[in-house]
Amino acid sequence: MAPRVFVTIVSPNVRSTLLTTHALGINIELEEIDLNNKEQFKPSFIKLNPQHTVPTLQDDDDFVVWDSHVINGYLVDKYGGIDDSLYPTDMQERAKVNQKLHFDTELSLLASRIMKGILHGGKKSAPQEQVDEILERYDFLEKFLAMNTFVALGHMTIADFSLIATVSTIDIFVPLDAKKYPKIAAWMKKMQALPYYAANKNGLDKIRNQIAAALEG
Repeated sequence: MAPRVFVTIVSPNVRSTLLTTHALGINIELEEIDLNNKEQFKPSFIKLNPQHTVPTLQDDDDFVVWDSHVINGYLVDKYGGIDDSLYPTDMQERAKVNQKLHFDTELSLLASRIMKGILHGGKKSAPQEQVDEILERYDFLEKFLAMNTFVALGHMTIADFSLIATVSTIDIFVPLDAKKYPKIAAWMKKMQALPYYAANKNGLDKIRNQIAAALEG
């Protein structure tokens, strides 16, 4: 049975998992959860995931786990075969990847607050305080990329999938200054050149349209 993943494609977290599955060449069964219609609160979904978040992975019929970072690591461990480059088994390399995944958690929470304010709170822009927080994280990411070709190591990992999904979303409402952050801009171009980047772009385009409609409304 193919792994089943409950998704909402506009979610950056979901998009990172879709990038991971494409990179691994995994056939998965997708089930869309309509958050606007509160489908995440259906008893059948709550039974699987009491936190009612997406993505949620159901594998081997009865194994269920949520949080994109955990899911992505699990998928590499189970389906990556002998190539562990996306989530290295070496303890020190994995620690570096995990650190950047925690950094993404912090950044994605900031993004979520801003998006909720625009999409559901009637705000027409991100509050300056939140913009300043995002810019500080851009500064950090630029420094990370001065140390390595990719965000955690010298090669691509699941940390890149998580952060490209988050950063490309944040870029909608806190545009990245490519002159100030040339290493981030170059890294984004490398990620956008991936043959399976559509796994991020499709949901990104959809959330961009939703944000544009909210700002015009």
